Amino acid sequence: MRQIITHFTDDDLYKFTMCCAVIENYPRTRVKYRFTDRDNTVYPHGFADLVRNQIAMLENVVITDSEINFMQRRCPYIPTWFYRYLKGFRYDRRWVTVNQTPEGHLNIEFEGAWSDTILLEVKVLSIVSELYYIVTGEDRTFDYTTFYTQSVEKARRLSEAGCIFSDMGTRRRASFRAQDTAVGAMAEYQNANPGTPGRFVGTSNVYFAMKYDLTPIGTMAHEFICAIAGMYGPLMANHIAMTKWAHTYRGALGTFLYDTYGWRIFSLNFSEDFANMFKGLRVDSGDNLEQLNLIIDKYRAMNIDPRTRQVIFSNALNVDRAIDIQRYAADKCIPSFGIGTHFTNDFKGITPRNIVIKLTDVKITESWPFYSPTCKMSEDKGKYTGDPATVSRFLAILHLAQ
Repeated sequence: MRQIITHFTDDDLYKFTMCCAVIENYPRTRVKYRFTDRDNTVYPHGFADLVRNQIAMLENVVITDSEINFMQRRCPYIPTWFYRYLKGFRYDRRWVTVNQTPEGHLNIEFEGAWSDTILLEVKVLSIVSELYYIVTGEDRTFDYTTFYTQSVEKARRLSEAGCIFSDMGTRRRASFRAQDTAVGAMAEYQNANPGTPGRFVGTSNVYFAMKYDLTPIGTMAHEFICAIAGMYGPLMANHIAMTKWAHTYRGALGTFLYDTYGWRIFSLNFSEDFANMFKGLRVDSGDNLEQLNLIIDKYRAMNIDPRTRQVIFSNALNVDRAIDIQRYAADKCIPSFGIGTHFTNDFKGITPRNIVIKLTDVKITESWPFYSPTCKMSEDKGKYTGDPATVSRFLAILHLAQ
């Protein structure tokens, strides 16, 4: 089986920015992660062995000088010391456990230092997604010529509708080639049509940003807030996360992902100083328009004009949904769109993998004798991840309905 991940920066920017923030603020923290297949897929016999082999192959993937030079040029907010850390970073198969039930369901768990294991999630999800299509033979049906044409058409429609948009499709892409094709097609369209009302501004994938000389897009994921909630509780997790993020990046990367435990508790934590410090918020669950209205009302209550704040929408978007949101939001905020699976896994007859890897347990230092469980909730109950008892306990702490 060929190696699926061959470039160190074939990963989403937010994993690197969070890794940097973790080392800066929580260098001794240890964590556990768990894979979830929301569709309860039955994987082919022997699939776990193939995943395990691909993870072992990650041990020969190291960052190159050209990758570091690109990130230093395009990501000036990342401190120089972090690149020295990446230069010496090596993946270790011992951080990962992979097995398969007799029924064919896939189990994957990570355990180790947070600063190490944080760089596994996106790569392992990409491996599972692409490997599934290889093993089932569905990859042989991929029509890349049509896929390229579709990608150009998506870029045209979004750009002409005034949408500012980026690719965020690494985790559940059909293949490396699929994401390469989509990003290349959209970059080519944008370069040929610079005068459109909207534009393709980049990709979350650092390698493809480097290949096509684009801006790497991204800030953080839910796991940053989840880990803090596990250590200190969910009531003030957003407050602590915003404080630590601001300490690390000093105003850069100022878009906060607010929905880890829902709007209500975030809103109580989102004081005027944070509202002025962060450039905007990201909507990743719930009804997009309802969430936007909550954001607008909050800014107005603090005498901040919401039209000066960026709102990034990334909740299961496709072209039609993004255009609808753009029409509604254009005169209410500065909208932009991060689109994932719809860009990188949109082949006829193919069902994208509905898979995630979420942080489940945390301990502040390696010397602690126990882990504390945590969970991720959001505005959609279907997106809750974590042990049911932990979810129930967090719901009670947050005074939310079961």
